[in-house]
Amino acid sequence: MKTNIKLMLASVAVSLYPLGAVAGQLMAAEFEGVWSMASAYEIKADGTRTTNYGEHPEGLLMIDKSGRYSLQIFRPGRPKFATGDKTRGTPEEYREAVLGSSTHTGWIAIDAARQQLTFKIEAASYPNWEGAQQVRDYVFKDGLLTYSVPASASGNGTVAYSVWRRLPR
Repeated sequence: MKTNIKLMLASVAVSLYPLGAVAGQLMAAEFEGVWSMASAYEIKADGTRTTNYGEHPEGLLMIDKSGRYSLQIFRPGRPKFATGDKTRGTPEEYREAVLGSSTHTGWIAIDAARQQLTFKIEAASYPNWEGAQQVRDYVFKDGLLTYSVPASASGNGTVAYSVWRRLPR
């Protein structure tokens, strides 16, 4: 009897596998592609709104069908290094270069039921994120993908929001 139940459960699991595979493919298609940054802003712990990357940040998020991603965000108008040599910048030039950009790459996983995505970060411009997994709540609305970066990721209580628009294929 126990063998029959195990066999029946195994049969049900195998028969449902294609549904899961199709759902996974649909989810990948929903996220797969190249996205342009539409907006980025932060809400500080005290409730004030800031824009660390300016009112019109530049950014690109690329996700392939296997879930590999690369993300870059830049504040327009960052000052150039006066020397023209990135190894001989001033402390302020280095500070502006680092705080005016955010990049990371790795793998992305989607949990559609919870409306969450997880970045499995392999390399990042902020070294503290390397090797981390960061879960972010997301929504699709009016053709935009918006996700929030939790306060724990910033280290200072700030929640950041990234808004992306898919580029035409």
